[in-house]
Amino acid sequence: MRKTKKPVAVEQAIKEKRNEERLISIVFTLTMLLIGLFVSVSSHAQKQNGKYFNNIDASGVILDGYDAVAFFTDNKPVKGNAAFQFNYQDAVYYFASQEHLDLFKADPEKYKPQFGGWCAYAVSLGRIAPIDVNTFSIVNGRLFIQHNQRAVNGWNKDVPMNIILADKYWPNVAAHHGKQITTDEEKQYYNNTDKDGVIMDGYDPVAYFTEKKAVKGSSEFSARYNGATFYFTSQQHADMFKEHPDMFAPLYGSFCGYAMAFARRRPVNPEYWNIVDGHLILQHSKGAWELFSKDIPKFKAEADVKWPPIKEQNAGKKVKYDKPV
Repeated sequence: MRKTKKPVAVEQAIKEKRNEERLISIVFTLTMLLIGLFVSVSSHAQKQNGKYFNNIDASGVILDGYDAVAFFTDNKPVKGNAAFQFNYQDAVYYFASQEHLDLFKADPEKYKPQFGGWCAYAVSLGRIAPIDVNTFSIVNGRLFIQHNQRAVNGWNKDVPMNIILADKYWPNVAAHHGKQITTDEEKQYYNNTDKDGVIMDGYDPVAYFTEKKAVKGSSEFSARYNGATFYFTSQQHADMFKEHPDMFAPLYGSFCGYAMAFARRRPVNPEYWNIVDGHLILQHSKGAWELFSKDIPKFKAEADVKWPPIKEQNAGKKVKYDKPV
């Protein structure tokens, strides 16, 4: 028997109904995803917005879930168990046993990691960094953990002084939620940085040497040197810089090289640059670059003489530009 064909109007109505149902389903799904994301972000924000600034994960767990007591009793990192947990100063601690949990509860100040569980060496430099629990050390009964081997090496150069500095800067670092602060040691420097302390407009200083061109860096890969924050295009470039910062950092605090020959502090355009005697010199503009390039030895020699007193007179002060040459 032949099936009766549905009227066009009926078919159209069915299609519209199905499309409407699909749209409702999609909107519902997206709404639930957004709600879930909002709840997750809000929950994490609440943890970080507590009284204490801790290095915790999305669940509020500190020390990557390792047992704080075990560093003292076992002299090694031991993974904790969520079955034995305790909340202290806005952070959740996991322990390997009930015994360790009881020890911590009886005297949490004795066993807690210093500086909210952030890298101790980084704090001594006025900032935060994540940790590797294998870098821990216990000094005068206090648990310190570092970011990596480079941080361990820096920390071990002068442990007593680094502890003094970290204790001194931690309150300010915590108050700024880990954002780099200007330490007393950095006030001896003078650099052409923005309000966040970033130099070279965020361009990668290493790229001028390795790629022979100006390349914008990323805040994901950074390093601090002489009171300025440098950005890089990769961790490899950041590591290269950290090994030889004096080689890659621009001369004259990243002020215009041509203007510095006339004792003037001028901004730079990182697209115009020179490498002279193995050092990077940035220029203000194409015009400045052309003028500087006409007699590089002469203008560099002048800038080398003019820069030290300008640096000394303005150390620790905010960036100020002079009138054009």
